Amino acid sequence: MKKKNITLICALAMAMTLTACGQSSTTSTNKAESTTVAEASTTETTADNETADTENDSESSKAEAQTDNSDINSDDKKAEAPDGQTPPDKPDGAGGENGQGTPPDKPDGDGQGGPGGGSFGGSGTTVNISDSTITTTADNSGGIQTTGGGTTNASNLTVTTSGNSSAAIRSDRGGGTVNVDGGTYTSNGYNSPAVYSTADITVKNAELTANNSEALVIEGENSITLEDCTVYGNMSDTNGTSSDENVHNVMIYQSMSGDAEVGTSSFSMTGGSLTSNNGDMFYITNTNCTLSLTGVKLTNKDSDGYLLNVTGNSASHGWGSAGSNGAQVTFTADNQTLKGNIRVDSISTLDMTLSGNSTFTGTVLSE
Repeated sequence: MKKKNITLICALAMAMTLTACGQSSTTSTNKAESTTVAEASTTETTADNETADTENDSESSKAEAQTDNSDINSDDKKAEAPDGQTPPDKPDGAGGENGQGTPPDKPDGDGQGGPGGGSFGGSGTTVNISDSTITTTADNSGGIQTTGGGTTNASNLTVTTSGNSSAAIRSDRGGGTVNVDGGTYTSNGYNSPAVYSTADITVKNAELTANNSEALVIEGENSITLEDCTVYGNMSDTNGTSSDENVHNVMIYQSMSGDAEVGTSSFSMTGGSLTSNNGDMFYITNTNCTLSLTGVKLTNKDSDGYLLNVTGNSASHGWGSAGSNGAQVTFTADNQTLKGNIRVDSISTLDMTLSGNSTFTGTVLSE
């Protein structure tokens, strides 16, 4: 384990001791790792490294549907993507070949793609859907999908997907805006997060469950914002296409496929709970990222998983170039209890701020 400078800046109305990677705010030891316990109103931890979407009339669909290969039968109308657009559930494509992207927990697939249960897209298009049931069984058949700069407003849906590469809530190239309020969104296949974002996706008051995949994925300059949601993920050690690189619950990365602009990824969660059954809670690689947690109940059932893993990758999936594909993360925790180890490798950086009586108990590891 390589020793790295960790700068700890404290602005507290109380006495406290902070120790990270064998260094405290006042002393330095020979240990390469140590336990950090912090209670803070505004505490910042910085890990510096040696290297550095004509507006169309909106559709409203109140439906109950059973779909196989992504057909929706609605009491009002059949939901179809404008101009026949039915992009894949985060298409595969190695390194962006054939204009295809890199799907959830399947960042380096074979170019397969397929329609979603409800595929909505096109700049200026707005689709409203509520009180509906969407069930898909085929591979590459997500629940609701937004692409090409469209806007989807969904409320109180029951979405269940069973195929592989079939996220319950997903977006694709061209991004857009997705607003979800209420409902349950469940994926059962591999490589099928509850939410895969190449757009700006906001979900409130919902249950998000990925029974055989990581819970959430953000690609490139896009975002996921959650409020009062219950989130659960269970990524496979072996059946996820990127399991060989890392096992995790929330993945934030840049695939370099062209599906998402290079820029700062954003994840924000307020209230609710985030549970990981396997692997790291947060895995961030080959991107800049802002990460914000406020009053979230975090549970990682994998005692070996990191709370936060900020790192480069092998580049075997096309995520940048090995040696220069680290992550630069700004992490803010407010009124938050944090437990677990944090890893920051030598080509990545972490700025961490604790406020509002947040506590962090764990080990900061640097390599």
